[in-house]
Amino acid sequence: MLWLADDETRADLSTYVARAKQARPDGAIRLQAVGTTLAAWVGVLDGRGLMGEGTTLGLRTLALREGSSVDVTVPLAAVADRLARTESGLTLDVPPQRVNEAWAALTPPRAGWAPVGELSIAGLEQAAAGGIEEITRGAPEGSGSAAVQTLRWRVWTRPLPESCGLEGVPSGVAFALQVLGFGVGATAQVHRAASWYRVSTPAGFVLAR
Repeated sequence: MLWLADDETRADLSTYVARAKQARPDGAIRLQAVGTTLAAWVGVLDGRGLMGEGTTLGLRTLALREGSSVDVTVPLAAVADRLARTESGLTLDVPPQRVNEAWAALTPPRAGWAPVGELSIAGLEQAAAGGIEEITRGAPEGSGSAAVQTLRWRVWTRPLPESCGLEGVPSGVAFALQVLGFGVGATAQVHRAASWYRVSTPAGFVLAR
């Protein structure tokens, strides 16, 4: 069981889980609690190959009232169900189900991050809208799932347009920021470590490789 710090923290987690579940109805969430900090990871886009190219993750850190040590990957639906129970208060019963997700094994580094610049939130919003429109046009109703996944991977792994303010960052970060509601403020800060990019706003983090 996890004890969330307060009602605002519980509401934040509920919103985050609901957004992630809308993007991936059958998705999962990794609950990683160390002391009084809960790192809640979700997989937004799956990668390919041994290096997981194209993997795009969302990360929201939240405060806990009591110290805990938990590291489990569980269904989003199960967490959403528990958070929907108003009588649960500030406690969160960790679901007993465990799931195996390839992205959960691709943990970004904890250290070694170097700043590389900023991204325009307005530019990211435009990139996300353009990518979604391109996928909608290119994968009409009736398209096979394999074809749709290939198109999505191609669209979201290519670099963001120059209008976003920084070259080299995969377009999937724009999609993740939008679906998770992290696109707040005027700019997002970008750091890099090895093959990972970390895009940060006051609402949360998106990590992509």
